[in-house]
Amino acid sequence: MDPLPSSSRKAGPLQVLLILSVVVFLTTAITLMTHEEGTDIETYRKTLEDNDREASVEAFGKVYKVLMHPRCMNCHPAGDVPLQGNDSHLHAMLPQRGPDGKGLYAMQCGNCHHSKAVPGENTPPANPEWHLPPADMKMVFEGRSAHELATQLIDPERNGHKSMEDLLEHANDTLVKAGWAMGGDRTPPPISYEEFKEVWTRWIETGAHAPEPQ
Repeated sequence: MDPLPSSSRKAGPLQVLLILSVVVFLTTAITLMTHEEGTDIETYRKTLEDNDREASVEAFGKVYKVLMHPRCMNCHPAGDVPLQGNDSHLHAMLPQRGPDGKGLYAMQCGNCHHSKAVPGENTPPANPEWHLPPADMKMVFEGRSAHELATQLIDPERNGHKSMEDLLEHANDTLVKAGWAMGGDRTPPPISYEEFKEVWTRWIETGAHAPEPQ
């Protein structure tokens, strides 16, 4: 068998010099291009951050419309009485939040909101976890601007001590999903549950940025 040509066995000095020259040329060209175009590393990073911020704020715009819809806001009132109906009026029976958010004394949420829906017109929506946020972490949505609500949602001192991972998982909560399956004449949120989960995830994964205060 013929031996391999010397050029295949080991690169000579001229080949090494040629390779180094090409590397230097390309590095210089890329550097000049980036400076000419104003896309140095800091500018590039800022562009990525700005793009993420823009995508995050855009996603929260859709999240906000869902959270301010009666199906969500009725259980996140400013006061201690839940809201009711498509017009978010005070709950007719005037139940109270209670320390754990599940009612007070004999008037517990679970007395009427059972684990399964009761057949018939105007019956209470069902979920085994039906409750308001607890008294020490009310998580008020009512009256909040988009900026206020976004900053509240990511603050562990105001969101139930949830991390970003907890917030992502919260979209799978059965009580969250119940907002799209309450029955009767209760209008669902303006987008599907699947789209809500998508924009909720996008908002958080792009930095959970809040819209500017208005």
